[in-house]
Amino acid sequence: MYFIAVTAFLLIVGLLSCNYQKPKVYKSTLAERREQFKTKLVKFNQNKEKPETPPADLFSIVSFPTKIGNMAAYLGKIPYDGKLHPAMIWLTGGMGNGIDKVWEEADADNDQTASVFRKAGLVMMYPTQRGGNGSPGNEECFYGEIDDIIAARDFLAKQKGVDTNRIYLGGHSTGGTKALLVAESTDKFKAVFSFGPVSTVLLYGTDELTYDVKNKTENILRAPGLWLNDIVTPTYVFEGNEGESNVDQLRFLHEMADRKRGTPIHFYEIKGKDHFSGLQPASIIIAKRIIADSLSFEDALFVKAGKKTVKELGKKED
Repeated sequence: MYFIAVTAFLLIVGLLSCNYQKPKVYKSTLAERREQFKTKLVKFNQNKEKPETPPADLFSIVSFPTKIGNMAAYLGKIPYDGKLHPAMIWLTGGMGNGIDKVWEEADADNDQTASVFRKAGLVMMYPTQRGGNGSPGNEECFYGEIDDIIAARDFLAKQKGVDTNRIYLGGHSTGGTKALLVAESTDKFKAVFSFGPVSTVLLYGTDELTYDVKNKTENILRAPGLWLNDIVTPTYVFEGNEGESNVDQLRFLHEMADRKRGTPIHFYEIKGKDHFSGLQPASIIIAKRIIADSLSFEDALFVKAGKKTVKELGKKED
């Protein structure tokens, strides 16, 4: 009787193990292509200056591991109240991979600090990337930096008090372009917010880029406009539709997205704002929606990008 029972148990375990499947790991086409290709740099840029010391009541400087070594980041204070808190990794604009003094007050028409998310209650992380502020490696201009940003997310997810299911990514200008490339490479973020990105980094000017721009593959793997259909994470792309703005790029990216494949990417023009002035008011609305855990923007100060026309969807939110 004992033998029969043990045999039956082993048979059940065997059947269960045969049916068991490991959780599927998302791997985009872009991620696979990047794994098979090694970039070639023709310029070797490094910023060896250490990050500025932040106010101790707002941020600490932490070190997070990456494939090429540890890198520095500003990490906001995490409340130890027994609750899990949403978090945001933010990528500031401009060339270079360092971090700015994001605790300083900024003008409402040009607030690149993303401080409204911190003030709304999100845990903030601002990571350096390779070659920035003493971090290992050299600037690869939108290539290896993508791995560094994903590594920053993995580090943040291990911090006590951070809700691992509600880690968001945001970025402005060049940071917005990086954010879009990250969204095309991983599914690890709850949602991604990209402000003012471009479809190809060649638009930043070849003098600014550190890789071999004559190599077609190098350019293709840095062109977020070519990989939009790899996105499986809710992704929101914003840009002001007046004045100095990349709104033409936003409309072009909208055209390139294949709607038939159900890609969860949404394009919004910020009404009456430019590349910089739209950041703060839009971020205030996004922060409110993150805290409410309801990412709907159909009733805000945005207009939804269309193929030929722009349809107004609502009034400005107070």
